[in-house]
Amino acid sequence: MAILRDDFLWGGAVAANQLEGAWDVDGKGDSVPDHCTNGTHTTPKRVTVEFEPDTLYPSHDAIDFYHHYEEDIALMAEMGFKVFRTSINWTRIFPTGMEDEPNEKGLEFYDKLFTCCKDHGIEPLVTISHYELPYALVEKYNGWYGRELIDYYMNYCKVIFERYKDLVKYWLTFNEINAGTMPMGTVLSLGTIQGYSGPVTEVPDEPCVRLQALHHQFVASALAVKYAHENYPQFKMGNMICFITSYPLTCKPEDILENQAKMRETNWYCSDVQVRGEYPAYAQAIWDKYGFELKAEEGDFDILKEGTVDFYTFSYYMSNCVAKNPDAEQADGNIVAGLKNPYLEASDWGWQIDPIGLRWTLNEIYDRYRIPLMVVENGLGAFDKKEEDGSINDDYRIDYLRKHIAEMKGAVEDGVDLMGYTPWGCIDLVAASTGEMAKRYGFIYVEKYDDGTGDYSRKRKKSFFWYKKVIETNGEDLD
Repeated sequence: MAILRDDFLWGGAVAANQLEGAWDVDGKGDSVPDHCTNGTHTTPKRVTVEFEPDTLYPSHDAIDFYHHYEEDIALMAEMGFKVFRTSINWTRIFPTGMEDEPNEKGLEFYDKLFTCCKDHGIEPLVTISHYELPYALVEKYNGWYGRELIDYYMNYCKVIFERYKDLVKYWLTFNEINAGTMPMGTVLSLGTIQGYSGPVTEVPDEPCVRLQALHHQFVASALAVKYAHENYPQFKMGNMICFITSYPLTCKPEDILENQAKMRETNWYCSDVQVRGEYPAYAQAIWDKYGFELKAEEGDFDILKEGTVDFYTFSYYMSNCVAKNPDAEQADGNIVAGLKNPYLEASDWGWQIDPIGLRWTLNEIYDRYRIPLMVVENGLGAFDKKEEDGSINDDYRIDYLRKHIAEMKGAVEDGVDLMGYTPWGCIDLVAASTGEMAKRYGFIYVEKYDDGTGDYSRKRKKSFFWYKKVIETNGEDLD
């Protein structure tokens, strides 16, 4: 008997702004990623108010999925994908976010993309807002700090829900919404960077601005879920959390308590609101720490209660450690760094590899919420080297994914209700954290490089054929 359910949703995940390119084609407006330069592991990418001549903005071209989507979806179908997690570029539909009427050319592109998926037997899983806030909303309202964005977001949701009601069943309201609990979320998620030019790592951090902007996202998310439930009962609405699993560095009670506080603020704060429909009891302690006073309007808390999600999704790449008085070595990570775990190996980018942590995380989430779960990002960013014959033998990626899938199955045996698995960057794309192509995740190699060169040709990696076999056997054959 197979461990995973028969209708398990195997697939892969991407974000529109990291692969589509065509940044100013067919009426698209510019979004926050379009104002970000490329960077490296050691040199942070920059955000610029004005576009600088002779500077590479990687999202402008990305891997040109906009003109290659039919070829790419066919490759995904060849692997056996049941689901494809992607997003809609908000600025393709509303170039500034503030228009009264949508851009028809943008709507037509997603008509074609989602129809192509369905023709190949692939279910689209669509993130409504995946780190691609219209830059005009940054300029006018300082991003999500402006409550006005709730109405603009809902206008966007109503248009795409109606347009794609027969093509899309699964929706996620915001990508990694809990990025807003961390300084990096200022750029990636909240767009509270009005007037700022400079390295993304040096954006002034204003926790009170972040927490208020997050409240506006919570209300927007709940309104979207409530509206969908009332008007499109066939929809399944989910949240999406960047799960930063952490452990106490030692068994000192002070470290245990410090890690609990970290897990609450980083991981549980946002999903408690989105799944349980209310701020948790410990929210006040977080607000007091920053001297924050929540500005909520009448009816906000009712909306949060009425707009809870149907399923919980999250990204998982790594884990780190937490201590009350740290003197241990720092480790790099996804959005937030932590202390190095001496029992773990790390990727080329210093992210600690912890497959068992995925099983622990799945169990913790399911114990807390008891709604279906889905791992919608997981994978290994690495330098892929081509052999003399042109092949890419990414055994390191296969090893990473094999171990994580095995632990995922272990969590299911523990009792977790797991819907599906969509590894990140199933085709090579621009890295969100550093803006580089060299950090590759995909099963499909794309001839595109950090100097802007490349012919955009696609090539199957060794992991492509391995993942095809995994899907064919519903996760039973991981060799």
